[in-house]
Amino acid sequence: MELSRRTLLGAGSALMLGGVQAHRANATMAEERIALWPGKPPGDIGTAITRRIEDQSHDPAHPDRWIYGISRPELAVYRPAQPNGSAALVIPGGSYQFLAYDNEGTAQARWLNALGVTAFILSYRLPAEGWAGRADVPLQDAQRAMRVIRRDAARFAIDPARVAVLGFSAGGHLAGSLATRHTEQVYSAVDDADHLPARPDVAGLIYPVVSLSAPFTHGGSRDNLLGANAAEQARLHRSVERRVDATTPPVFLVHASDDGLVPVANSIALYQALLEQHRSAEMHLFDEAGHGFGAHLPAAATPAIWPQLFTRFAARKKVFAEAAI
Repeated sequence: MELSRRTLLGAGSALMLGGVQAHRANATMAEERIALWPGKPPGDIGTAITRRIEDQSHDPAHPDRWIYGISRPELAVYRPAQPNGSAALVIPGGSYQFLAYDNEGTAQARWLNALGVTAFILSYRLPAEGWAGRADVPLQDAQRAMRVIRRDAARFAIDPARVAVLGFSAGGHLAGSLATRHTEQVYSAVDDADHLPARPDVAGLIYPVVSLSAPFTHGGSRDNLLGANAAEQARLHRSVERRVDATTPPVFLVHASDDGLVPVANSIALYQALLEQHRSAEMHLFDEAGHGFGAHLPAAATPAIWPQLFTRFAARKKVFAEAAI
């Protein structure tokens, strides 16, 4: 049976990283917000965009906010009590229609902070909300976010060569696009930060949308990004599995076989493409978890170990600290 985002949120929030379970339960995090662009973002045509938040849980103690109306993209910074120099750009999903901000954002920042990783949650623009060049708008924000993180590395006590990206669902598509299209110029430079690399040092893609062309694509994410009835060439150009090359960083994939929203074939197609290009890749497929499980699986559920698996992978790639394992 597929588990929905809402069902999983109510199922319990026990940490799947056993060594930091108590830390996460009691964690408090200071938050700082950084505007991505010094002025109007690329593609601004003056559309009136109103921010709206819907809490799917209706429980103040365990919010599950969906955020709409991103007029000014930004990074929310969550600093660990003891930073170890590593960082992660966290990209929530939501079909490119909204941001699943807690399940795939703040909940992720908690366990990352417990490991000493500085977390940056990306609030990226939603392409259907009224932007010129809508198909490139999320990637503009993701590229810019990586460059801003590296620009401000000293201020946040992080190593600019140890920055991961962690994306979920449509956010996984965006993270995968960043990993495979980091050198593609999708906006004009606005300041010195744009001369810094946008390539993540490791990419974690959790139940990601990958292909925008294959029969197993998620139609909602595709249409929200590209528009309905987009040309096949546009779909192929933004299908992550077709963009893997010699510069693609190590990629970690997690998916559930019973995912009824974004089929597991998405991760399998990307994994195969990574192997064909001789890129470092690790994939974990689980029998039962459905879609949108984020960090809210019951501790006894087998897929609840995915953050620990990702941590080990990132540590082997010298991005996370060995002490975090």
